[in-house]
Amino acid sequence: MQTVCLVGKPNVGKSSIFNRLIKENKSIIMDTPGVTRDRIYGRVNHNDKSFYLIDTGGISLGEDDFAKDILVQATLAIDEADLVLFVVDGNDDPDASDKKVAEILHKSSKKVIVVVNKIDNDKKKENLYNYYELGFSDLVAVSASHNIGFDGLLNTITSDLPEEVKEEDTSLKFCIIGRPNVGKSSLINAILNEERAIVSDVAGTTRDAIDTKFKYNHEDITVIDTAGMRKKGKIYESVEKYSLIRSLKAIDRSDVCVLVIDASTGIIEHDKHIASYALDAGKGIVICVNKWDTINNPDSDIRKWKEDIKNEFQFIPYAHTVFLSAKTKKRLSGLMPEVINAYNNNRKEVKTSLLNNIIMEAVSMHEPPSYKGKRLKIYFVSQTGTCPPKFTCSVNNKGLVHFSYERYLENQIRNNIDFDGTPIMFQFKNKSEK
Repeated sequence: MQTVCLVGKPNVGKSSIFNRLIKENKSIIMDTPGVTRDRIYGRVNHNDKSFYLIDTGGISLGEDDFAKDILVQATLAIDEADLVLFVVDGNDDPDASDKKVAEILHKSSKKVIVVVNKIDNDKKKENLYNYYELGFSDLVAVSASHNIGFDGLLNTITSDLPEEVKEEDTSLKFCIIGRPNVGKSSLINAILNEERAIVSDVAGTTRDAIDTKFKYNHEDITVIDTAGMRKKGKIYESVEKYSLIRSLKAIDRSDVCVLVIDASTGIIEHDKHIASYALDAGKGIVICVNKWDTINNPDSDIRKWKEDIKNEFQFIPYAHTVFLSAKTKKRLSGLMPEVINAYNNNRKEVKTSLLNNIIMEAVSMHEPPSYKGKRLKIYFVSQTGTCPPKFTCSVNNKGLVHFSYERYLENQIRNNIDFDGTPIMFQFKNKSEK
């Protein structure tokens, strides 16, 4: 999948444009320049094309550490992008900061679309031409606050993105994801039983996703290793979030994601962020606690670890956990069976009769709560997709579906059918809907 990033000076409306494009309020929007400190990621779908969108902090001329960090993040986003949206303020003329960003973009040799924001009337469109002096031929006028010009912007973006190459290989593909230096490359070497990937104690050694095919129980399997960035330098290698776009691309091409956690440092927030992207993509998930050889009391500590994982990863309670050491290969044999189980369950199809029996019995045991004298009725359930399994329920009024009751139905299905290792999705449609 292609990658598009938003860059520009502070307070030109990048985060507002980001939210318009992904159709949700994911970026923080404030009038204070420089609020968006970290790159933020989203997925955009338009006319049967999809792309990742990266929002960046505003690039300013300041010399403080904060301004330098924003510049590094934006440079990294540009490195990863196939297309750059250079956002400028249509109420002003180009200034020194705009010219600085333009200079960075010209050096990158990336395809650039200048998005002139805050153009909400014909008179303001005259300001559009002032921005041709920045040296880019593609200019698009929008108004994020008034939702003007976004169909045209999306058409321009998707027309400039190259066609994606469809992969013919249908064998199981799983990726090793996680923050830098948790032992991802070492784990792949242990799985392959040979030194096929570079192993190093320096975070960010693996700068490109590496696909390696191997056989397991006579079946062809591909493992995708992904970690840090292409460029060398301490700042590229030391900041964990810079590896996330690589993880997103690897997740997109995989059937199952193995989230690697470092037993020597414990669970951190970034581990959960990476897991959430695998969940959003509907992939099978296995949690792997690596470096188990560094734990002094493994037999007693494993109970605490299981409790911590249960608490920290409440959003993926179905994911199984494997505790192992890639270095010593102890407990390694437990990983591949979990990967294969998650893969099979992600593709599982359930007979309609069995599915309806489970749901109707669940309803009889626990009726949906009533709301303003009305109660949800489920008439029929069918499986309408796989990867992940998707179940569509025909109901009297989908507005009566409460998230807690949807969770109850999911638990009832999981109690009767093995869907360990994979998310499952529900869709509710009114009986009158086609």
